[in-house]
Amino acid sequence: MPILKYCLIALLFSFSASAYSQASAPLKPVLITGASSGLGLRMTEVLSQNGFLVYAGARKPEDLKRLEAMPNVEAIKLDVLVPAEIDAAVETVKQKGRGLFGLINNAGVAVFGPIIEVDVAELEYQLNVNVLGPYRVTQAFSPLIIESKGRIATTGSIAGTLAGPMFGHYSMSKHAIEAFTDALAVEMMRFGVTVSVIEPGNYASQIGNTAKKRMLARDYWSAETRYTQEREGMLQGLEMVTKGADPLAVAEAALDIMQSDKPKRRYMVVDQASQAETTVRKALQKALQLNQGQKHQFDSAKLIEMLQQEQQKLVESN
Repeated sequence: MPILKYCLIALLFSFSASAYSQASAPLKPVLITGASSGLGLRMTEVLSQNGFLVYAGARKPEDLKRLEAMPNVEAIKLDVLVPAEIDAAVETVKQKGRGLFGLINNAGVAVFGPIIEVDVAELEYQLNVNVLGPYRVTQAFSPLIIESKGRIATTGSIAGTLAGPMFGHYSMSKHAIEAFTDALAVEMMRFGVTVSVIEPGNYASQIGNTAKKRMLARDYWSAETRYTQEREGMLQGLEMVTKGADPLAVAEAALDIMQSDKPKRRYMVVDQASQAETTVRKALQKALQLNQGQKHQFDSAKLIEMLQQEQQKLVESN
């Protein structure tokens, strides 16, 4: 009986010590751009509730105030188009003295319309935010991430695999993020830093409302378009984006990137099986088109063998 008593006491002490250790462990700092709404806000909520201190980047004073009121969140004024604000954000994080474990490039915009009609200035805007934004921010914060052997993630999209009429500009930017991720992942490997891309499907966000307001205000897709039916359909569709599924699964992918010992390179997160099938089929279709008619064209047996080999590599890497 005394032995059992001592065992129980030791077990309780062990649990208490473990709980104390977890409670007193410093929160790992992660910076998220575009944290004021949609996917970024959901990421901020989930990470701040699961052992991370979130530096939440936003542009508007009212958003900064709202974010600052959240537990384990420190708001930082950060516009990915303004190098001076990026530099100031780096200095702010340095002065906090906690370092930086994670960076999530989430800020993004969308431009829609026919490629032959939309002014090049809109494409420049699209690429400036969605591609040069992550480029600037990653360069600026990379010394801190290298120092911590941390994580870098960027919000891409299934549009980084798919491309279709009227969303070519957006898709171009997300295809670029795929290349950005692959190149950066190899370059950062020597420093012990992992790099991932999150590829959401249709989830609730403000990107549709923002795109619609800009389209109408700047009239970059004029009502005089050759694509009248598509324009009206797009305007109606953009209103539906805010009514999409809760992006909790997207935020959980971000959490896995920050928590996992071996984060994946790609996290496709879609609400419907049909979106998953369409995206994977498109990737396979591109591979088949690449192989078709080329000098060293592989037959079906070889393609299946290659697919199985790549699957095995993924299994072994995890």
